[in-house]
Amino acid sequence: MTDAATKNPLGALSILTSLFFIWGFLTCLNDILIPHLKAVFTLDYAQVMLVQFCFFAAYFLLSAPSGKLVEKIGYQYGIVIGLAVAGSGCLLFYPAAALRQYPLFLGAFFVLASGITLLQVAANPYVTLLGNAATASSRLTLTQAFNSLGTTLAPYFGAAFILGTTVKTADELQRLDAVQLAAYQSAEAAAVQTPYLLLAAALFGLAFIFMVLRLPVIQKPADSPRGVKIWQHRHLLLGALGIFLYVGAEVSIGSFLVSFLTETGGLAQQQAAQMVSLYWGGAMLGRFVGGVALQKFKPGKVLAINALIAATLLLLTLLGNGSWVVWTILAVGLCNSIMFPSIFSLALVGLGEHTGQGSGILCMAIVGGAIVPLLQGGLADAVGIQTAFVLPLLCYVYIAYYGWKGAVVSLK
Repeated sequence: MTDAATKNPLGALSILTSLFFIWGFLTCLNDILIPHLKAVFTLDYAQVMLVQFCFFAAYFLLSAPSGKLVEKIGYQYGIVIGLAVAGSGCLLFYPAAALRQYPLFLGAFFVLASGITLLQVAANPYVTLLGNAATASSRLTLTQAFNSLGTTLAPYFGAAFILGTTVKTADELQRLDAVQLAAYQSAEAAAVQTPYLLLAAALFGLAFIFMVLRLPVIQKPADSPRGVKIWQHRHLLLGALGIFLYVGAEVSIGSFLVSFLTETGGLAQQQAAQMVSLYWGGAMLGRFVGGVALQKFKPGKVLAINALIAATLLLLTLLGNGSWVVWTILAVGLCNSIMFPSIFSLALVGLGEHTGQGSGILCMAIVGGAIVPLLQGGLADAVGIQTAFVLPLLCYVYIAYYGWKGAVVSLK
């Protein structure tokens, strides 16, 4: 397998899919922990969205340093360090749960995301460079499909291990005696500790595997026009805004799904957590199909069409009620499928020697996953959780613009 990875880019791509799977799995587990932490610490929506704020703030703060680190040590060792840092973040969930301290949880999320940030900075451009530039969107879409496989399986994992028992309300906690309260708190701590210990072991194991593999060395491309600075690439800057709004919209919807499906859709919490898999599973299915479609159709146009459909589905969610809105909101996941890889690869086209720096800028834009959910949380507290979905709707309107007009590049 090692020799194959060295001689054949397809072998390297196959190995890299494990990274996309694991960081998708870890990111989606946030959607399950959010309702759990909201109930345990009696938080409002704005407070509990600090989970996503701390998680995705790592992308903004550490993408540039990660890019410099990858330039010095290479893609492979950047991946190894990223996996080790993410594993350390998972270990921090053990004391956070044992001490029942919300700030410690937020710190653990930040460390975990710091490792994933380094993985993204190294792996995304690596995939786009492993082959023909004209099919970079298709290639990244296919590897992102395994990211979606992780996000599809994570809700089942979280529902079984974290939301397996109903969290008690503040009034119910007050009626418990000291012995009952201690037993309850111990059970709640264990519900978080065991899954993240298992994930830490998996991450450290992957770090060892990538440390001993021999992956292809990619030389820096040099096709960027001379004298053109990174900030003069209009499609990169518009693409960075597209990544910001896309990740923000996707994370906002995922973060509110369990609460929305229970409050508006009338589902039980554990059932709602399992339904989240349909949202992420739609993205997975769409990416497998999109990976083929993007080899035949222009990525920008496919992106615009998907974004317009997503905006329409959110409009129906805003206006509907009952079981109808359950399916309109879940269907947005299918539209999300090709958006991130399409925006990312379109924004990097023609950057040449600036590709690494451009990747760092795009990964910094993932901070949208910190800002947009926080804004939607405040909006949900003010006007209600259903009306608050107007915010991701507006995000998709811009993404449609970027796909149709903003990605002014030639893919011939």
